Amino acid sequence: MSRPVKCRRVCFLPGVTYFKPAGIPMRFLSEVCLSLEEAESIRLKELENLEQKQCAEHMNISRPTFQRILASARKKVADALLNGKAIRIAGGNYGDVALHLICPNGHEWDVHWTSPADPVPLCPICKMPPIDSSLPRCWRSDRQTCCHDKIDNRKT
Repeated sequence: MSRPVKCRRVCFLPGVTYFKPAGIPMRFLSEVCLSLEEAESIRLKELENLEQKQCAEHMNISRPTFQRILASARKKVADALLNGKAIRIAGGNYGDVALHLICPNGHEWDVHWTSPADPVPLCPICKMPPIDSSLPRCWRSDRQTCCHDKIDNRKT
């Protein structure tokens, strides 16, 4: 009997969750589904240029598990690009993602995000939309880095 799959930490929610080849109607396309943790693995490794050990720590998983997730993601993206398939980013095994939102008037509030289909909530005080609903809790508006970048050296 295998162990249950552990929830992975995802610190970025893509604003766009569907990509398709230009000029081909949807009815003629096959689709590849990229999970949120697979998208997160590509973001951390390819865009943030982190080492696999750091990526694994960000996602709260082991390095071999990160390698398997990244390999799966790369294979799906290659399949879609080379075989003319659409890519849907959805699903996966992750917990609720807490978002810290700020409105143009400076009010701050937290929400729990569970799906890209969830509507972005308005400020509970002034009813304005947030400045940027894609920023996770650990990002700050004055710096675009994640607090998880600092590796906890207290572990012995």
